[in-house]
Amino acid sequence: MTFEEFAARRLPAVLAFATVLAGEPATAEDLVQEVLIRAYARWGEIGAMDRPELYVRKMVLNEFLSWRRRSWRLVPAADIEAASDSTTDHTAEYAEHMAMLAQIARLPRRQRAVLVLRYYEDRSDDEIAELLGCVPSSVRAYASRALATLRVELRAEPAKPAELQRKV
Repeated sequence: MTFEEFAARRLPAVLAFATVLAGEPATAEDLVQEVLIRAYARWGEIGAMDRPELYVRKMVLNEFLSWRRRSWRLVPAADIEAASDSTTDHTAEYAEHMAMLAQIARLPRRQRAVLVLRYYEDRSDDEIAELLGCVPSSVRAYASRALATLRVELRAEPAKPAELQRKV
């Protein structure tokens, strides 16, 4: 498989993976672009593998975890109010989804990577440990801490609008 064939077939899936990791499409595009530049230079080795996409995804994960240009990236704020209407509203679901992604984006990189690999990629603790270069118990600890942080943050969210109203 040539690099061009790989990019044409698998780029959307790799980009979706990076978007979930990074939390923002623009940041994900930057991540994937940097990885593809390096992959193109080594495509002779990568293209000869049985599943080159897995290797490229590992490259994306590593780039995400060690990205050097952190100062210009911003963590999105989750100032989205929950809809009070009980009817099914797709915009409310979208807002809830975006609020969750914003909370996940606030997590430390390894915790975020563990959640993405576990729940988006549906990987086992052993697979995640191999990808992150740690032991499975560390993966479970990262996941536990991340989920605990999300629980605390999501419980605290409804109190924020009331606090703001009192101050005004």
